[in-house]
Amino acid sequence: MTIDDGVKLLDAITKLFGVLVWPAVLLFVLARFGPALREFAANLGEFSLKGAGFEASAKRKQAEAAKSLTAAALSRTESGATPETTARDAQAAFDVVAEVATPRVIRSVGKSSVLWVDDNPSNNVHERKALEALGISFVLATSTDEALEKLKRQSFDAIISDMGRPPDMQAGYTLLEKLRTSDDRTPYIIYAGSRASEHRAEARRRGAVGCTNRPDELFEMVLSALGSKR
Repeated sequence: MTIDDGVKLLDAITKLFGVLVWPAVLLFVLARFGPALREFAANLGEFSLKGAGFEASAKRKQAEAAKSLTAAALSRTESGATPETTARDAQAAFDVVAEVATPRVIRSVGKSSVLWVDDNPSNNVHERKALEALGISFVLATSTDEALEKLKRQSFDAIISDMGRPPDMQAGYTLLEKLRTSDDRTPYIIYAGSRASEHRAEARRRGAVGCTNRPDELFEMVLSALGSKR
């Protein structure tokens, strides 16, 4: 990556923060981990550009995923969160892309298909964009019944589900139980409002890969689940 490319990447992320974060937090975020952004851009440049082939494509995909996942983290910042918390969550999302979305992983998960079950799919737009940047496609369902119908017609490499879908406040577990009792072992991740240790343990006990409410953890879980099937 050239210096100009790095500047363009940082400029794009700065503009993204400007839209999603109030000015005081924006300044704090940029001051807190501006060096990390520059390091990330530099790391992208370490990919071999042999024949301007797959490595160059992976670099672009990684940059797009980083921007979208950071946007997801910022969009989920709780009301009243301190600038320090906002910066930490944004940096965690940014860092996880550099750590786990390697060229090898991108090659492995590309063209994977994931079923995402959520009665409010607009809540997860940035998370989907981050994974779509790596070549992963999504089919959406807004209810347990719709999800089961789509599973009859198509197989998926992984399933992501929220927890409560009225009138069933444990719909995430309901769908998981139906799948496991029918011997469907598709990797299943719960993306809900809690990541408490007892909820994470319960999700695993029931047969899920895990349970989280953090975009960075979701991103890592999905890539791990998809990679394990290849």
